[in-house]
Order: sequence, then C-alpha cells, then structure tokens
Amino acid sequence: MQNKIPLSRRHFLRQTTLTTMGFALGAPIVFGHFMPKGLTPVALSNGASFDSLPGKRPEMIVLNERPVNAETPPHLLNDVLTPKDLFFVRNNGLPPRRDEINADTWTIRFDGEALRTEKSFTLAELKAQFKHYTYQLTLECGGNGRKEFNPPAKGNQWGLGAVGCAAWTGVRLKDVLNAIGLKSNAVYIGYYGKDMHLSGDPDKNPISRGVPMSKALEEESLIAWAMNGEDLPLLNGYPVRLVFGGWPASCSGKWLERISIRNKVHDGAKMVGQSYRVPCKPVAPGSKVEDKDMCIIESMPVKSLITYPKSGAQIKAGKQLPINGHAWAGDLEVAKVEYSIDFGATWQACQLKPPANRLAWQQFNASVSFPQKGYYEVWAKAIDSNGQAQPMLLPGWNPKGYLNNACHRIAIKVA
Repeated sequence: MQNKIPLSRRHFLRQTTLTTMGFALGAPIVFGHFMPKGLTPVALSNGASFDSLPGKRPEMIVLNERPVNAETPPHLLNDVLTPKDLFFVRNNGLPPRRDEINADTWTIRFDGEALRTEKSFTLAELKAQFKHYTYQLTLECGGNGRKEFNPPAKGNQWGLGAVGCAAWTGVRLKDVLNAIGLKSNAVYIGYYGKDMHLSGDPDKNPISRGVPMSKALEEESLIAWAMNGEDLPLLNGYPVRLVFGGWPASCSGKWLERISIRNKVHDGAKMVGQSYRVPCKPVAPGSKVEDKDMCIIESMPVKSLITYPKSGAQIKAGKQLPINGHAWAGDLEVAKVEYSIDFGATWQACQLKPPANRLAWQQFNASVSFPQKGYYEVWAKAIDSNGQAQPMLLPGWNPKGYLNNACHRIAIKVA
C-alpha cells in the first residue's frame, strides 16, 4: 500500500514549488495559494518564434508555410478594427497567384440541387446589381488556443491570436440568393474556392465547407471584397470571399468561385469525418470518438482577450494598471467582462462597450490595483447574453482541439 504524504509535508512541497517559481519570475507570486494545482505561470511559458509573410507584419507568428498559417500576438490586436497586415491567416491549400487574378472578370457560379436556376456573376456585376453593406464581423479559427489542450490535439498549434474583427464590405448573400431563387428544400450552402490542393491535384479541394440556410440568409452574411475600406489581402481571400461572423472562420470561404445550394448538409472537404466537429457529449481526455458521435461546430463560444498591456509588463508599487481588450460570443452578445488578480478567487467588473453591430467584438477596460509587490496574473472572463461564462481553465477536451475559450491571462510584476 502506497504511503500518503502528510498534510504538513504537502503544504511544504507546494510552498517550495511556489517559492521556486517566484525565483524564476524574479518576484513572489502574490495570491499563489489560490493558484490551481499544476498550473504553470503564463510568464514561464515558452515564447514563440517570428517570421514574415507578404503583406503581413514581421511580428506575425508563422505556424507553417505550406499551407500558410500565421497568428497575431495578442498585444498587437489592440485596435478596434484589426489592421489588414495583422489579420490572422488560416489556409488549407495554396492561394492563386496575385498576377493571375483579374478582379473585375472574376466569376462566381451559383448552382446546386436546391437552386431554381444556375447563375453566374462577375465580381463587377455583383457590385453593380446589388446594394453594398459594411459590417464589423469577428472571425476566429475553430482551433484557436489548440496548443493548450492536454493530451495534445493534432493540427496547427495555435496560441490565442487566430482571431480578428474587421469592417467587411460586400453584398448580402441573401440578396443574391433571393434574386436567383431558392427551392423550398434548400437547407445548406457549400462554397468552393480557387485555392489549390497541396498535392497539386486539380480534382481535389483543399477545403469546401458551408453553413445552414438560416446562417446564409442572415443580414450580416456577406460576399465581401473589401476589408477596412481596402481590397482584401491575398492571403485573406482576394479578390472575394464569404464572411459569416461568429462561426468558425473555416465557414467563410476565400477566393470564392462557386456556391452550391444543397438539399442536405454539405459534404465537401473538411465537412465530413471529424473536421470542425466536437463530441456531441463530453468525453474523457484522450478518448477516441466515432465520427457518428461528433457534431458540427456552429456558433463559437464566449471569449475575451487582454490586448493591453503585453504579458510581462512591470509597474511600480502603488500605481494602477490600465487594461483593455476585446470580448465576443459567437452569434450572441457579451453581457459583461470581469477581471481577477487572485487566480479567480474574486472578480471585479470591467467597463464594456456595446458592439458596433451584431457579430462585432466588444471592447472592455478597467484600472487594476495591486495590494503589494510581487508577481501577479490578470485574468479576463466574459459572460454572454445567455449567462454562459468562460471557464477559468481549459474547457472539455476534444480530439481535434477546438473551442478553447479558457480565461485569458497575462503576467504582471509589481516592483
């Protein structure tokens, strides 16, 4: 029979661990007795390497180059509207070459079992025949935060920067579909882009996903050609793409050349199997889940991001620290945001702005006081309009590492 460590001994070991981490941080961990067991201070996490991409800032974190995938460090997402050169990149195939694209003659074909008449429009015709709209819409990769899952999940090991909110300009998808004519059995749309499969096989699609008709027909669902008043960046879909705010960004097809109106759930590449799906019911970490027991991800969960200051900031004792950031909640609105400096033992309210329009992220801010010198973590927690709050730590594990909406935390040293 294994001997149990006496309570006094366990307390000594925990205090020793906290003291050791404090030495590594250069300051004692204030409220360390509240820190969940096994949690590593965010300041001791491994840093990321940096690289550069065409049209993007060199500070972007490149996860891989074929296909191109890159995220934005959280402290560079402080703008209300994410700049084009800082918007994250999530590609599955190889984009068309910029010198091969003629935006005016670019054609989008509409077809499918549930469309009355097949129809094609050039981008110039779409611009001329339909009213233009601009909405601020939040896009987030379904795997944002994947690297925090344990056991690890396969796929790009995203940190927290695969998210952004831009002002997208285009025509409403519903206006185009209503003009063409939908059949009564229309239940889903599926998109096809002009990106090439990594194998180079023209008969293979790198990705072809979609959304139910209810989402496709929302006011804010766009066929968009502009971001923040300018042409889309090539890596984000130039010359035209779909934008469905609040749902996994993989639904918002880039380099759009075809939309198929389906009488069933779309079955294109990355729509079947376990892609962009989570277990319909909670499972134990590391479990194997059958495809039939996986459900398609739709509205993204409530989440927040502290964008100022940068994690690792130092302030003088007695000074207040201003913090700010963004919060979003898929199809819903964020009702409130709170912060904690004692590892979630207590929470204080932040000021929260309403969204610019439905599906835009919201800005929050607060002034934080610290009782003494030492190491702190500032945690942010958002609560949506249905009362659902971010979990303090990792949410339910899933095989593909999707939907991590744990509280964001930054390291602060009070000197």
